[in-house]
Amino acid sequence: MIRSMLTTPDGQVRIGGAELFEQWQKDPQGHLWLDLQAEPQEVERDFLEDLKCHPLAIQDAHKERHPPKIEEFDNHTLIIYRGISSFDAELNYVPQQVSFFVGERFLVTLHPGEAMSIERLFSTQGQALLAQSPERVALRVMYISAGFYSDSLLEFETALSDLEDEFQDNGNDVLMRQLTLYRSRLVKMRRIFSYHKGITQELTAYDYEHLPRDQSETLHAINDVAERFERLYSLTQMYYDICGDLINGYISISSHQLNITMRVLTVITAIFVPLTFIAGIYGMNFANMPELGWRYGYFFVWALMLSIAGALIWYFRRKKWF
Repeated sequence: MIRSMLTTPDGQVRIGGAELFEQWQKDPQGHLWLDLQAEPQEVERDFLEDLKCHPLAIQDAHKERHPPKIEEFDNHTLIIYRGISSFDAELNYVPQQVSFFVGERFLVTLHPGEAMSIERLFSTQGQALLAQSPERVALRVMYISAGFYSDSLLEFETALSDLEDEFQDNGNDVLMRQLTLYRSRLVKMRRIFSYHKGITQELTAYDYEHLPRDQSETLHAINDVAERFERLYSLTQMYYDICGDLINGYISISSHQLNITMRVLTVITAIFVPLTFIAGIYGMNFANMPELGWRYGYFFVWALMLSIAGALIWYFRRKKWF
């Protein structure tokens, strides 16, 4: 799908398809936003080559899984961003690569499927932002996308809090597997946010020609995006640590319960070892064992065994071993 938005200095806004690209080429002062969704690479390459985009930038944008990055070329800046197609409170998300080609008078966005942030911006604030500058649109797309991430993470915080309470009341292997799954997903998300945080750190540290920091509005937009991704990275790290603490706590409690069980079994074994020894002695049936002919020998051995058992039980209880 090819969509385009064209703004002119006199305030006119046009929304259409590929035909606006030719009109923009004839207008030396207009701003163009060309959005290419699920278009063949040949079609995308034709547009980008007409805009004199660098071949290496086009090659990076067409790689299926390229890490997020920012790179400046002569007449444009390339931003490869990891957007989302869907995201829920259970951390089930479908990421997709979104490539921005930001020029002085144009913005080209490439993405294989529907991008939630682009859809929202194209139908609402995109016209006003494009009239100001193309980089404002690109920064706003990232800002809105980070907002989707943030909303779902905050919903996940509620789910994690409920799981934490349930885990403390009745921890079990099912909850343990759920926490492990959450932790695995948080690791992947933290890696994505780490890339994005690196992009925004470069934007705040270096003055890119097509994202000029000397313009106050652009600088504020960069700072807003940087703050959001810094918060997202901090949230994922915090939730990862919480999941790890719950898992470690469950393992510690399980180990403690196992130690208690083993201690009880050890006490029982210690009590019956001397009794088994005595029973083994008098179970040998030698003919000349003097106690075998004693009238009260049986009762005496029973008394001895009960006395030993009682003394051991008293000793172990005094030591609070069980």
